[in-house]
Formats: sequence, C-alpha cells, structure tokens
Amino acid sequence: MIEGTEGLFARTEEFPNSLAQARLAALVGLDDLIDRLAADAVALLDPTTIHAWSKAVHGKVIPAVSALEDRTPLFVFAGDVGVGKTEVAEVVGQVIATRADTDVTLYPLSLTARGRGAVGEMTTLLTRAFERISADFTRARRGDGIASSLGVLLIDEADALAQSRELAQMHHEDRAGVNALLRGIDGMRTDRLPVLTILCTNRLDALDPAVQRRAAAIEVFERPTLLQRVALLTRLLAGTKLSPADIHALASATGEATDRLYGYTYSDLRQRLVPEIVLAAYRQGVAVDSVIAHEVLLRTPPTRPFGVTAR
Repeated sequence: MIEGTEGLFARTEEFPNSLAQARLAALVGLDDLIDRLAADAVALLDPTTIHAWSKAVHGKVIPAVSALEDRTPLFVFAGDVGVGKTEVAEVVGQVIATRADTDVTLYPLSLTARGRGAVGEMTTLLTRAFERISADFTRARRGDGIASSLGVLLIDEADALAQSRELAQMHHEDRAGVNALLRGIDGMRTDRLPVLTILCTNRLDALDPAVQRRAAAIEVFERPTLLQRVALLTRLLAGTKLSPADIHALASATGEATDRLYGYTYSDLRQRLVPEIVLAAYRQGVAVDSVIAHEVLLRTPPTRPFGVTAR
C-alpha cells in the first residue's frame, strides 16, 4: 500500500458479491439505465470488447473506434438528493463485473480526502489516492489488451472537490485540488488504467467545465415517474392489504401536486414513506392498508429539490 493512503477510501468493495446483488435488485425502475451504464463502462475500460463488436458487424475495426478509445473513463451522475445516483454508483460495479466476467473493486473516496483546509493538504491527499489506485492497477492490463481486473473510483458530493475554477471567490487551495483531480483522472487515462471514475453531484452547474468536458457520460437522475413509483411500491408493499388499485392511487399521490411542482424521490419512498407506513400499522396493531398508507402520506411530504424554497 502507498504510504499515507490509510483512510483515504471509506471502504473498498469487491464485485461480484451477494450483498451488492441484493442492493441492485432493490433499484426498481433503474434497470435499463444501469445496464446501459455498465455496457458503456465495459467498452471504455476493455477496448477488446468494442474491437470484437466492430469486427463482427463491420468486418474490421472501424476508425471511429479510436475516438471512443480516446474518451476518458469518467461518468458524472447529477440530480437531487435521493434520486438514486450514489446508490447506482455504488452497485454498478456488480453489473460491470458480470458483463466483463472479471473482478471489479470499488474505491469510494472518503470525506477525509478534502482535508482540513491546510495549504497543500487536499492536493497531497488526492495525489496519494490516485497513486494508490495506480499501484493497484498498473499491471492489471495484459499484453493482449484485456484487463485482468477493473476498478471504480467513486467521488460523492464531487462539487466540493471539483467546483468551477471560474469562481472569483475560489480559494487557491480549492483550485489546486481541482488541478490535482484533473491530473489524476488524466493520468489514469494516459496510463490506460482500467479504472472508471464516477463523480456524483447535486449541482452539475457547479462542476468545473474541464471536468464536464472530460466526461464520457453525464447522466442526470430524475425523480421516479409514475410507472417507476408503482413498480417500487408494488415491490415494497407486497403481502399487505393494499390492492393494485390502492398502490396505483398511492403512487399517483406521490407525484407532482397542485401545491408543489415535484414528486417524491426514491429515497423518500424507500426510506421514509414505506417504513413510516409499517411503523404506523405496527403501533396500531393492525395490517397495512390504504387508510393507514394515506394517513402517513399526509404527514410525510417529499424532499424539496435543491434550491427550491418552502412556500
């Protein structure tokens, strides 16, 4: 291990594993998105897969493939709190591991990497983090170009590390941190390390333009649609006394309303509304039904989008 990298990552996780598979199954309504992101990640991290496709359908490796190979393996996930971006980032390695038929390691950058504001500290910590990943994956790509293992570097709340250097009030230390982040990402691309970087942010417009330009994909996560809310609530409330019609009505009530222009997030439904419905029924010693569900709904409003003030 590189000296001084202890504590830089919240925890590393190896994929595939059964816990990640269970978390993946709970992301109802996001299957297509996750499959697309995983397919794109494999193409970026293992060029032999895109070469095989091109030869199969075009009879040769077409020149356009080289443009793809020049892309930085960097995804940006943006959206409100609770829309599932961090959860997807934490488990997409499970799908990548299955598609690529190889081991994948997740490196979630710890909040300690932001340092305590001391001059040069953030830059040093970021540099050490990239050195650690480089040491782990320098020999991961074999002579035939196939990667023996893949990595995912996750940086949550990325706007705190990669905020735009165009801000006049930006501190010198913060500018240096953004530069260190860009150097690290560019260095992994130059060295052809099979590592995908995922930045999650609630404020896409706050990210430095240079970071956004490098991104192979910028995915904006939205609040769940009616169909997605129905699917999620159907799964979570299975076995209760709520009929399909009851669940559809509950899902409809968690969408936009006349007094608010936003619906419930995935987190609102999974971590607030449904658990409170269960507790309300438990406290009364009765089964979960539509009456209890709507009573709880009235006292469990959705999380406001970032930047929206209460009326």
